[in-house]
Amino acid sequence: MYTVDDRDRVVEWDLPPQSSPGSPVPELVSSEFDLALAYYLDDLDTERYGKPQDVHGAENDDLVAVLRFDLGPYAFFFGPPNDEAFSGHPLEPRGLGPYGTYEVVESSWIRALERMNSVHHQHDTEGFLDGLHHFVVSFHDSTFECVARSEPSVHVYRGTVRAAMLDALQSFRD
Repeated sequence: MYTVDDRDRVVEWDLPPQSSPGSPVPELVSSEFDLALAYYLDDLDTERYGKPQDVHGAENDDLVAVLRFDLGPYAFFFGPPNDEAFSGHPLEPRGLGPYGTYEVVESSWIRALERMNSVHHQHDTEGFLDGLHHFVVSFHDSTFECVARSEPSVHVYRGTVRAAMLDALQSFRD
C-alpha cells in the first residue's frame, strides 16, 4: 500500500455501474497491456449502459459488468480491505468507502510511481504523469485499485462473471 499525504483528494467516479452489495464476486484478469475487472450487479440503468449482451453458454441470466482498461493499465492492487475493515484504508478519512467507485486526484500512489521511475535515464516527469488516473472500486470482500492512462470501457452482460470475463479476454492483445 502507499502512504497518503495532504494532497490526495477522493471524488466519486460515476462511470462504472454499482456492484451488488451482497456478493459481487469480482474477478480480475490482466496482462502487461490489458486489464479487465468483472463483477455482479443487482440492477442496471439500461438507458445509460445499454442492453446487456447475452454471454454464449452462460448458465444463468445474472447481470455482470466488465470494466476493460485497454489503454495503459499501469499498476493495480486487488485484495483488502473488505467492508468491515475499510476504516483501515489510508484514504478512508478522505471519503473513500465500501461499495463505491472513486477517483483519487493528486494521488500519492501515482506520485510514488513517478519517483520510482525517475531513475530511468530518459524519465520525463510531465510525460510520465500526463493522463494517469487512480481509480478505486470497493466491493463487499475486497477492493480494486488501478492506475491507468484512461477510464475503462464498460460492458454489460447477462450470464456469469466467469463467462463475461472469457468474452472480454477475446479482445485482449496477443
